[in-house]
Parts: sequence; structure tokens; C-alpha cells
Amino acid sequence: MKLEAAKSFSDSTSLQNVIIEKIRELINYKNLEPGDKLPSERMLAEKFAVTRSNIRDAIQQLEFYGILQSIPQSGTFVANIGVIAMNGMIDEILGLEEQDFKSLVETRILLELKTVKLASLRRTESDLKRIKDALDAYERTVKSGEDAVQEDLLFHLAIAKASGNSTINTFMLTITPQIIMDFEKYHVCDKRMSMLGIKEHTEIYEAIKTQNPALAKQKMKEHFSVLYQYCYNK
Repeated sequence: MKLEAAKSFSDSTSLQNVIIEKIRELINYKNLEPGDKLPSERMLAEKFAVTRSNIRDAIQQLEFYGILQSIPQSGTFVANIGVIAMNGMIDEILGLEEQDFKSLVETRILLELKTVKLASLRRTESDLKRIKDALDAYERTVKSGEDAVQEDLLFHLAIAKASGNSTINTFMLTITPQIIMDFEKYHVCDKRMSMLGIKEHTEIYEAIKTQNPALAKQKMKEHFSVLYQYCYNK
């Protein structure tokens, strides 16, 4: 069950998929059942001839989909799922297409229109402070003439956290790194748009502060209008 060295894979996603397939083979070969423990990350890394980081990434993906469960200080276990369901889900995971920029943006817009409404209803004073701090950081970065893509996304992540919905928050955290890379790759935000973003962020913040969900959603839609046009009028 040896794999080639990690450095021979130019595509980290391909390597992760190979490791996932090998973990499935291990579970099936050993007839592991729900609650059974997998070998340690170190042992799996040695067995598959990859790094522990590679193993950890694959395990985290399987844990995200509910196939494995990691318990601190105890190890990684097969989750409460049958063999047929497990194999079917892994087939689907391995068949997932690489996320493209337009799909990520579309997902983000759909999530955030719901998120901002929830945040306006559920936000706490500490949530407001977190959002305001992110807004201020964005404004400082833009006015200094620097790229504020990361500050922009931190503002939106603060709103996701204020929604009080852990699943939405997890989704936002999952797609954020790729969005950051794609924003930089496609040069989506120019200086003019960044300056406009200060005004739009402020309006979103004020709607959340005054707990006006309808206005918050409207301001978020306006904030995304240019980005949406960029993706779908190309």
C-alpha cells in the first residue's frame, strides 16, 4: 500500500484523493466498524510513504463529511456509518470537481445573503465589536494603498460568526482560502472598488447594528453586485 513520495505529485488534491482511497482500502481490508480506531497519523504516513501533514489533510476532509471522527488525545475513529454508505460517500468525494472561481463566488453570495440577515437578528455586542474592528482594518488598508482582499474577507467572516450558525460559519471558513487566492489571481478588486467597499461595508455594519435584516440583506446584495456581474458577464 505504498504511495510515491509526496514531492512527485504536482497536484496536492490528487495526492489527497489517493490517500483517501488508501484509507478506504484499509478500512475495508481490516473490516473496521463504527467506533473502531484507525492507525496513528505517524503509522499511516509511514505505511503510505507520505508526510503526516498529507495524512492529516485527508483525515480532516473525511471528518468534514462525517466518515471519520477525531477525538483529541485518543485518535481517529470510523464514524457511525455503514460500509455501503461509507464507500458511496467516498466515491462522491473522489468524484468532486475542482472548485472554480465562479462556483465559489456564487456559493459565497448565496450563503452571505442568509448570513447577514441572521447576524442582524442574533449579533451580540462582542460580535459588533469584531465586525467593526474588521471594518476599520479594511478601511486603514485601503486608504494606505495596499491590497485589502484579506481584510475584506475577515469582515465577512466576522458577520458569518455573528450569524450564530456554526454550519454556515464552517462553510465560509472552508471556501475562504481559495477565494483569497482567486481574488489575487483574477485581480477582481481595483482601487476604485476598494474605496467603494468602505462605504458598502459601513452600510452593512450599520444595518446589522440596528438589527434591520431586510436592509442588511439589501446592502449585502448591493455590495456583491459588481462581483456578480464580473463572474456572469464574462
